[in-house]
Order: sequence, then C-alpha cells, then structure tokens
Amino acid sequence: MMSRRSLTLRSFITSELNWPGHFLILIRPNNAPWCFTRCGTSATSQARGYKQLRNNPLPRRTLAPPPSRTQTLGITPRPQVPPTKMSAGQKRASSSGPEGGKKERKRLPVRPSSSILLLSPTNQVLLLHRVQTSTSFASAHVFPGGNLSSFHEGELPPLESEEIHRDSEAYRLAAVRETFEESGILLARRQGGSELLSVSSEVMEAGRKEVHGNRVKFVDWLRSIGGTPDLDNLIPFTRWITPIGVPKRFSTQMYLYMLPLSAPAPGAPEQQTIIHTPTHDGGLEHTAATFDDAKAWVSKAEGGQIVLFPPQLYLLNLVSEFTKSAPEEGSATAHYQAQRDALLKFLRKVPTSRFDAAPNAKVHPTAQIPWAEKVMSPTSLFLRRGDKRVVLGLDKPGPELKGSGRGGDWDRVVLVEFKKEGPTRVEVRWRDEVLKEEREAVDEGQGAKL
Repeated sequence: MMSRRSLTLRSFITSELNWPGHFLILIRPNNAPWCFTRCGTSATSQARGYKQLRNNPLPRRTLAPPPSRTQTLGITPRPQVPPTKMSAGQKRASSSGPEGGKKERKRLPVRPSSSILLLSPTNQVLLLHRVQTSTSFASAHVFPGGNLSSFHEGELPPLESEEIHRDSEAYRLAAVRETFEESGILLARRQGGSELLSVSSEVMEAGRKEVHGNRVKFVDWLRSIGGTPDLDNLIPFTRWITPIGVPKRFSTQMYLYMLPLSAPAPGAPEQQTIIHTPTHDGGLEHTAATFDDAKAWVSKAEGGQIVLFPPQLYLLNLVSEFTKSAPEEGSATAHYQAQRDALLKFLRKVPTSRFDAAPNAKVHPTAQIPWAEKVMSPTSLFLRRGDKRVVLGLDKPGPELKGSGRGGDWDRVVLVEFKKEGPTRVEVRWRDEVLKEEREAVDEGQGAKL
C-alpha cells in the first residue's frame, strides 16, 4: 500500500476522491495537510470540484467536519473575523446566547428612521453628500432622511416590537421633515388644496433652523404658514434593517416621492408649482445636495467617484431601468410621465422575480412580497474567487423579524468590497448569474491545477 507521505495528488484524486461529500486529510512531507472534497452529483449539488485548503498543521488521521453549503458549491466562504480581546464584562455579556448555550454576537437595538428617493420634474434623483466627520455614512452620498424624533413625531412603538418595522404616519412625517431640514425642499401642501406649498427663501431657512433645533414642532411650523405635510404621495419602497455587528443599527423605511412634472397650463396660477433648488444644511451633516440621473449616480459609484452604500445603490439601480432614456424634442412632459407610469407599474407588480414570465418557473417566496413590504437585512454569502468582492444576499429580513414571514429579494445580490473609506466596487447582479460565474471559476481552477 502506498504510504500517505508518498501519495501523489493524481493518484489521490483517482483512487480516493470518488466518495461524494467526504473530506480526507493528506499529510505532505512537510506535515502541512492538504484537504480535498468531492461534491455529490445530486440535484442539490450545484458544483463539482475540489477545494484545497492550507491551514495550520492538523493531527494525523483527523477528519475535517462535513462540508457546509458554500463548500459544497465550491465557493470560498466569507472570511472569518479574528477574535478581539475583551474585558471581563464584555466576556460575560457575550457569553449569553440562545437556548442550548450557543453564543451569538450582541444585538444592538435598531433606531427607526426613514428616507426618500426623491424624483425631480425631469426624473432625476436627489442625493446628499455627507460630511467626512459624520458618525454614519461618512463621506457617502445618501438619500435625504434621518431618525424619527419623539419631539416631532410623537410616541413610537417599543423598539422590540414588530410594529416598529412597519410603515406608519410617524415614518412618513419624519421623512418629510428630514428632507426639509437637509435639503430645503418642502413636501407640503397648502391646507385645503392639492398644490405644493410655496414659501419665500427667508421663511424657508428660518423654518429649517427652528425645526432642526427642536424649537418648534415641524407640524406646528407648517400649520403656522398654512401648510400640511404631503404624506399621501409617499410610496413605500422597501425597508432596510442594519445587520448585526455594525456599531449603529437602523430600521429604515424607504419611500419614493415624485415632484410634479411641470406647472399646469396658463390661466390657473393658483395651481402653479414652484420647486425650490435643493441646498445643503450649512455643513451640519451635508456639503452638497444635487439632482442627477439615477444611472449617472450608479456609474459614478461603480467608477469610484462617489461612495454609495448597498441600499442606495440597489434602489438607484432599480429606478435607473425606467429613467435612463432622454426625451425627444417637444415631448418631454409625456416622456417623463411614461417613465413614471412604467416605474409605478413595476412597483405594483407581483411576483417581483425576473422569472415571472415563465409559465413553470420556480418562484422564491420573497418574490410574492410587494416592493412596499419588502424588508432587507444584507447577509454575507461568500467571497468571490475572481475579484475578491463579498456577495451580499438580500432575502433575509434581519434577526428582529426572523420567523415573521417577511423578507426581501432572493433574486438579486449586491457585490461589494469593503474598505476603510467605505464600500467600493458596489454592483447589483442577479443571484443565479453570480453563482454560475462562481461555479465556472471553480471548475476552471480545478482544471488548471489538474
């Protein structure tokens, strides 16, 4: 019998690697173990190949644990974060886990917040550039929005309740208030009317300071100038819950709001709409407030010109599919209205999967959840072999809503590389295409080594 030390790679593969789903340890002359796996050929196996892992020396005759799902796919698991030194108090806090004694990371409570993807009369999207010293999303481009305030929005449901993760008047009011504070755009109607409220720049700026400083409630200030917040035209457009392990966690309700396309025909001056140019908040939280095409924002992020976090890029990517074409001369208003109609039709359509047109296609349960009710808490699936970007799944609703029946988007994933300065090379892709590319990379690597 050939000794383990002299067993060659080829003879090992041909003679021993025909046992599906088993790991064997091959001890090389320098005592560094080689670990190989052969994936099964059942319908659940999505890849073939072997994985070679160089770890610290292992005891002889030791079998590795059964392969995980990502290992069976032949996909590199997400990198493990090395343990950090903790104080005694921290160790005691971290030792408490669920039933069975299993330890889990400490779950910080979420902060309820809301944000608006605001479309201009030409269907461009407003983004704010955060200051570098911001405690969240520093230097990134974000939608206008922020945390709910008990002073302005009143008493909120308990943070541990499921109700805190549902669309409500408080979330809508906070979205309108924060957009006003951060950009100077007031999404409010005149009391008893349908047109947007128009006020002078002086009144606007004074109101921003008063409301931001909590010297007057937002609804009271609006009432004093004859206005009421336009909550009915806010369209719920997904909710995002920050994953565990991040210093600050949020449950953010996203909305879509479409500013009026143009002023009505002459002869009805009372219906005319004046849209104020967005301005930053004087450098308190933002240094710029700018409208641009959704596709342009996505391209700038992909090119490294700006920082976009996965939620913003994901939503911009969806909207860009409906707002990317330019109008023909003389038909601008009709063109922009057609874009909006197509976008609204998409948001109302269920299932949300790309395979809904196929008669017998399998549809993931999350595809039956409309966009207004989707809840996404990104989870790390694996690290791509080719470009070393992390693949984030968007189908989970987060630990707070586990088992609630709620969920996000199974069909799409986000590719991202996390750096100190923020996420880079962020891209939205179809899950099946990304998995196919990874399987091909595994097969190609196997052939090269053989």
